Amino acid sequence: MGLNDPQWGNKNGGGPPDLEEVMRNLNKKIQSLFGGSGGGAPNKSGGGASGGFGGSIGLIFIIVGLIWIGSGFYIVDASQRGVVLRFGKQVEVTEAGPRWHLPYPVETVEVVNLSQVRTVEVGYRENVKNKMLKESLMLTDDENIIDIQFAVQYFLKDPGEYLFNNRATDENVRQSAETAIREVVGRSKMDFVLYEGREQVAASTTKLMQDILDKYKSGIVISKITMQNAQPPEQVQAAFDDAVKAGQDRERQKNEGQAYANDVVPKAKGAAARLMQEADGYKQSVIANAEGDASRFKQILVEYEKAPSVTRERMYIDMMQQILTSSSKVLIDQKTGNGSLLYLPLDKLIQSTNPTASPEAVQAAQVAKVAEQAATPVSEFAPPRVRDSSLSRDREAR
Repeated sequence: MGLNDPQWGNKNGGGPPDLEEVMRNLNKKIQSLFGGSGGGAPNKSGGGASGGFGGSIGLIFIIVGLIWIGSGFYIVDASQRGVVLRFGKQVEVTEAGPRWHLPYPVETVEVVNLSQVRTVEVGYRENVKNKMLKESLMLTDDENIIDIQFAVQYFLKDPGEYLFNNRATDENVRQSAETAIREVVGRSKMDFVLYEGREQVAASTTKLMQDILDKYKSGIVISKITMQNAQPPEQVQAAFDDAVKAGQDRERQKNEGQAYANDVVPKAKGAAARLMQEADGYKQSVIANAEGDASRFKQILVEYEKAPSVTRERMYIDMMQQILTSSSKVLIDQKTGNGSLLYLPLDKLIQSTNPTASPEAVQAAQVAKVAEQAATPVSEFAPPRVRDSSLSRDREAR
């Protein structure tokens, strides 16, 4: 009798169904599924039906067991590592290749990709225009607020620590990055962070982040920090630009002053050095002259002690020669003269005594000579020819 028979349960005075009949029908259906023959009526004791049913159940268990055992095979790629968990506890980390573990629910496998580079944005999401002000606004050491957006690239080094010591990996990296960069920026000046110190800020932040993550045993290695943007807040951008321009003007003026100083100071030092050298040279010259004069005086003293009168006369003559050589005066000895007026070519005398005299001086000497001749009175004791000036000049010309 089938289970869907409308008369099921109405026979035998409405009693319960015949269980043996139900089992026989079920056994026939299982045998037909696995290719067994359903012919031959079983004996009344039901022994054949029980044996067939037990064999079918065993075959089912074997097939299910094979499937269960086969579910333990898995493959790990070269860039991955497999973490085998036995009832949730880590038992081993498997390398690349085909592997097998005790099937579920005894053991499970978590495959972790170690070569994948993961990226976390701090201060923005997907685009720098989509800012996260709670993350990007930071206070510098000189009490200025700056807006920083940067990206953190990382990969995994320990799959076990990554699985068991992290609840949200990206969030852990983001929070450690924010903590590290706030500490670095808080120890730096605003201009240093915005301009010349970006690379140093990124390097210091990377090191501090790695220390934090290693302390938590997160199994994460920071690969690189890329500074996307660093600027003052938008509300004070105009004032900051004015301050930057003023700073640039200050630097320009400082550079111009330094350039002027670099031009003037070496010249002044050179002039000072030249004066020092000239003074030193003058000092050496004076010392040498004094030593020479002293030596000459000693030599003259020796000769003077031998013949005082001759030495005095010689010294007098040498001194007069030296004085008269450099003088433009003409001296006439009246004692040896005959009292007649002599014609003195002063211009020739000046040129002979002073070859370097200028033409103006020579001309002035000529004019003085003519004026002297015109102003000199003729002596009454002079010969007649001297009184006649025209005749005297004719004779002088002849």
